Amino acid sequence: MRRIYEPHDLIEAELLLGMLASEGVEAHLAGGHLLGGVGELPMFGLLGLLVEDEDAERASKLIAAYNAAQPLPGEEPDSYPGTLLC
Repeated sequence: MRRIYEPHDLIEAELLLGMLASEGVEAHLAGGHLLGGVGELPMFGLLGLLVEDEDAERASKLIAAYNAAQPLPGEEPDSYPGTLLC
């Protein structure tokens, strides 16, 4: 298995796990149970998304495309330009 991405938080990790699963890529979250130790453990680098070696390149491209996505014009509220409503 290869660590391909370090999510900023547990919410981002779960979103990316779901997105990868919907694309047929099995991914695992490393470090999710360590978040309770923040304060005694370093805050960054605890979380990591792991995939099988043969899926690493495809998963990295999917995550890069997901992170680069922009809202379609007209889908964001006037009070929060650039924010996608979910």
